Amino acid sequence: MFADADVEKAAASAPYAVFDNAGQDCCARSRILVERSIYDRFLGELVEATRRVRVGDPSLDTTEMGPLISSEHRSKVASFVEDDPAFRGDVPDGPGFWFPCTLVEATNDDRVAQEEVFGPVAAVIPFEDEADAIRIANDTPYGLSGSIWTRDGARALRVARALDTGVISVNANTSVRVQTPFGGFKQSGFGRELGMHALEGYSEVKSVYVSTDG
Repeated sequence: MFADADVEKAAASAPYAVFDNAGQDCCARSRILVERSIYDRFLGELVEATRRVRVGDPSLDTTEMGPLISSEHRSKVASFVEDDPAFRGDVPDGPGFWFPCTLVEATNDDRVAQEEVFGPVAAVIPFEDEADAIRIANDTPYGLSGSIWTRDGARALRVARALDTGVISVNANTSVRVQTPFGGFKQSGFGRELGMHALEGYSEVKSVYVSTDG
C-alpha cells in the first residue's frame, strides 16, 4: 500500500482479502504492508472496514465470515496474537469454532508475519519506501499471491517484477482467473494450475532417439 494509492478503496477491500473463508485460504493477504506516511490513516480506515465484516452462520446469505474448521486450529490461530491487537471483532455466542477478525501491528520479524496463519488475523506492517517495501515483501518463505496498491503505473510494474510472488494484482485483491496460470514461488509450491500452463501437469513427455548410423 503506497502513499499515492486510493486509501479508502484499499482499506475497504482489504478485510475481504484476509477474512474470506475465515482466513482459511492459501491466497489470504494476511500481511498488509503500508507506507509509513499514510500508516495511521490507513490503519484507521482498515479498522472501520473490518468492524463492518458480518460474522455469523455461514448458511445465511447475510454472513460474510463463518467459523474455523476445528478447535485445534482455533488454538493455533490464537497463538499468533501475542499482545493486545489493534482491533478484535465480535463473534456469535452459538456453537462453532469462532475466532474474531483481528488486526495486529507487527514487524516482519514477528511470527505472525513469517508463518502461515490460515485464520482471520492480519499483520499490518509499515515500510519506508519502494525498496523497503520490496525487501519486506520478499522476506518470507512463501510467495503465492499479493497485491500492489498505487496510482503510479510504472511503480506497479517495477514492484511486480521485483516480487517473488506467483500471482500479483494491482489495485485489486483477486488471485484466481481460469485463463491465467496460478501457483507460487519458494515454499508456496511449484508448477501451475489453470491457463495453458496447467496442461503441462496432465502431459507426459516422451523422448525418442533414432540412430542414423549404417
